[in-house]
Amino acid sequence: MRLMVYSRGLLAAALLALAPWPAQAGVNIQHWTTGNGMRVYFTPAPELPIIDMRVVLDAGSARDGEQPGVAGMTATLLNEGSDELDADAIAVRFEEVGAEYAGDAGLDQASVSLRSLSDANLFEPAFDTFMRALTNPSFPPDAVERIRNQILVGLREEAQSPDAIASRAFYRAVYGTHPFASAVSGTERSVRGLERKDVQAFHERYYVAGNGVLALTGDLTRAQAERLAERIDQRMPKGKPPAPLPEVQPLAEARTVKIPFPSEQAHVYIGQPGIARGDPDYFPLYVGNHILGGSGFTSRLMKEVRVERGLSYSVYSYFLPELVAGPFMIGLQTRIDQATQAARVARDTVRKFVREGPTAQELTLATSNITAGFPLRIDSNADILEYLALIGYYKLPLDYLDTFNHNVEAVDQARIRAAFSKQLNIERMVKVIVGGDAKG
Repeated sequence: MRLMVYSRGLLAAALLALAPWPAQAGVNIQHWTTGNGMRVYFTPAPELPIIDMRVVLDAGSARDGEQPGVAGMTATLLNEGSDELDADAIAVRFEEVGAEYAGDAGLDQASVSLRSLSDANLFEPAFDTFMRALTNPSFPPDAVERIRNQILVGLREEAQSPDAIASRAFYRAVYGTHPFASAVSGTERSVRGLERKDVQAFHERYYVAGNGVLALTGDLTRAQAERLAERIDQRMPKGKPPAPLPEVQPLAEARTVKIPFPSEQAHVYIGQPGIARGDPDYFPLYVGNHILGGSGFTSRLMKEVRVERGLSYSVYSYFLPELVAGPFMIGLQTRIDQATQAARVARDTVRKFVREGPTAQELTLATSNITAGFPLRIDSNADILEYLALIGYYKLPLDYLDTFNHNVEAVDQARIRAAFSKQLNIERMVKVIVGGDAKG
């Protein structure tokens, strides 16, 4: 679960919908570091009068420590008040100039984003409001209580969702005492115990220039982008990044977690720690997983679990790279009495894929599908901003987008077999079953 908050302006949103990225152009990513240590990643896009920016910070739930939920609550509260402005006044200021604000906290990062028209008369008020929220939130006591209650309502809803229960149990089983075991929204007990001073302390520690990455694209020259980055840099405390997260330890043995729940279907998750962003095996695993469980009805898992045996309406798998090893996960839903069989078929399918890899035909189709669809993933300013944030935060190569299809096409059957054999151990995976009496 991620915690997100948005404030939208209709004018900028309408213009953005008309902002395709030039299909024939490469992505000109420029990088520099500000005086206070913020890494900047900029791509000019003068086609429309829009500026998109995002500040990404190592301030996700992995930094919660002994206070699960504090990262998520902090990100959610940023636009609830600043100086003399309350939440309504902040929202009105964005609306009046057609700007959009978004705050988000996830497992290994938090981010704050602004989208605005580039006309100075509109951008400057939007930018000022954005910076107030980012650098000087007041965390009003009434807002803290309101957001706390909203999170508690969400947690109670999660407790009635077998999928949410299974997801939490999966992360706990895979990550144990590692910070990744903690959900972004925390627990009812931890959220009830959070105080305003805890949120203030978290913001003071992690929302600093030295812990930040700025992704920036739109109607700006390089010189204008540099000036804007320095303005952001100067309004944030210098600070420094936290110590690196601990490495994720591989699972020592297989484990099955069964949780009773009064549902008609069982929710099943199977997996283990996967890879970190930037891992050399990323592209073989990405292409291989597209074949295994990432391509919908044409995937191996779908054919074996649904088409051949009718055990599940849908089944999928994915790697989710993070700063350190994120999970490899297989997910499916099935009838209570078929849970064990469906899980066994899924595991056997993965085991065979790890041993044999894909066929030549599967690889050709996957490569064609991925490379043909990639231009659509970078055809707007919003898409480019997402990738700038990704490349910057995880320190990926600046030519990541320009070489993406080449790297996909360079993957062969042998590399997929080698990568899956190295990264996955089917005999040491976690299996979580939630539903019925969980005897499956």
